[in-house]
Amino acid sequence: MKRTDKAGLSAYSNDLLASVVVFLVALPLCMGVAIASGAPPAVGLITGIVGGLIVGILQGAPLQVSGPAAGLTVIVYELIQRHGLPALAITVLAAGMIQAVAAMLRGGRWFRAVPPTVIHGMLAGIGLLIFASQMHVMVDDKPKGSGLQNLMTVPLAIWKGIIPNEDTPHQEAAAIGLITIITVLLWTKFAGRLRIVPGPLVGVLVATVVSNLFHFPIAYVSVPSNLVASMTFPTMSTLHLLAEPATWGAAFGLAVVASAETLLCAGAVDRMHTGPRTNYNRELFAQGVGNMICGVLGGLPMTGVIVRSSANVQAGARTRVSAFFHGAWILLVVVALPQVLRLVPVSSLAGILVYTGLKLVNVKMFKELYQYGKSEAAIYAVTLVAIVTTDLLKGVLIGFTLAIAKLLYRMSRLEIRIEDHALERRTVVHLRGAATFFRLADIAESLDTIPTDRELHIQFNELAHLDHATLEFLATWEKQHSSKGGSVVIDWDALERHYHAQRVPSKSPIVSLGGLGATSTRSG
Repeated sequence: MKRTDKAGLSAYSNDLLASVVVFLVALPLCMGVAIASGAPPAVGLITGIVGGLIVGILQGAPLQVSGPAAGLTVIVYELIQRHGLPALAITVLAAGMIQAVAAMLRGGRWFRAVPPTVIHGMLAGIGLLIFASQMHVMVDDKPKGSGLQNLMTVPLAIWKGIIPNEDTPHQEAAAIGLITIITVLLWTKFAGRLRIVPGPLVGVLVATVVSNLFHFPIAYVSVPSNLVASMTFPTMSTLHLLAEPATWGAAFGLAVVASAETLLCAGAVDRMHTGPRTNYNRELFAQGVGNMICGVLGGLPMTGVIVRSSANVQAGARTRVSAFFHGAWILLVVVALPQVLRLVPVSSLAGILVYTGLKLVNVKMFKELYQYGKSEAAIYAVTLVAIVTTDLLKGVLIGFTLAIAKLLYRMSRLEIRIEDHALERRTVVHLRGAATFFRLADIAESLDTIPTDRELHIQFNELAHLDHATLEFLATWEKQHSSKGGSVVIDWDALERHYHAQRVPSKSPIVSLGGLGATSTRSG
């Protein structure tokens, strides 16, 4: 019992420490996503708080962290520009309702069908995007217009961080970012028993002390003074939007994108730890509840987010307690201690994200996938590139499409080998691969070349798959061959291994397999 209690206390202490790290990462991201979406920073903080205090309790992915997501900024920006913040709140409310209903209909489980290769490519792509954007923030510069632009201008950011400039403090900001990363690396390697304290937290503390001790003229975290004043509650003039089809159309699109990002992120987080697996329907329901509350409070839409989630796992979180408390810390600091948070340099937080992004770009994973075949590595690489050059959802869809194309290609691969023994008037047809309707034409053309006076043996033992269309075709072809004086011998044992006997109709000319031996010969 004592062991259990100690283990429980250890888990909770890890969760509390991890929650501080996630909080420090989440706070600037909540405000940054809001600004990128064309909304006040406080609106993003509302979503971050709800994502912790509400979704953190209900979620089906224990180590996932929810909040405003960069992947939704384009959609949200367009909604705000066209209809304003009040209309956005109603749309988010409706999107949450759609997600909750979809969860009740068990729609979340379909996202488990995404191949691991695509998810690993997604993680690497997101990691590369995080690294590229935060390299600019780490030198107190602004990220560029797109992920590809951020990546191409990383050398420029490095140049700004190295070469002194009297007008801008890029060099000092870069130094603070580097101090953060070096501290994390040294702490991870040499902390020993003190490793219970997360390296990212130590890195931010050291960087904060240094930057304030030397009074570096760099950017520090900015916190709004009044959170409640930033809330946009529904009114009778905005609630009528729920009766308009256009609102539900926009809400449906928002719900689909938000759900996809959340559940794909949950699948990715599952691959980062060995703890409890995701309950996809529960996670989708929790997101629906969270978005309904965000809609009522006037917050941004939320999703499960990979940056905060990966930081949560890497900081040592064990349970959902970490996600809950990260929301509590945001609320506490924004309401009671905004002056403390204003001491933290932005470049230090960016350094944590640069470190996190590079860890997500796992080169070893590409090598492991390559061992399973060039196609697996290709799908991984294409998914990564597509995410960087387009966006998260499009990149995943491209990778998923390639995975389906690969499956169809494998299902259509069939080798037909014919051995003709003219003196014995016997022909053996070997089928290897997948005998499906995709290759019926090839099977027909091959069988049509066999002389009518031959005893035909069809070998199925090298088949990986056999479908009903092929069975029906062979039954029909057998009748035609028999009517011309030939005979057919089929290896029913091999056939039975690839196709269940009960699926063959009782009236089929192939007859039941139940009483047959190793082979069955029927001649005309």
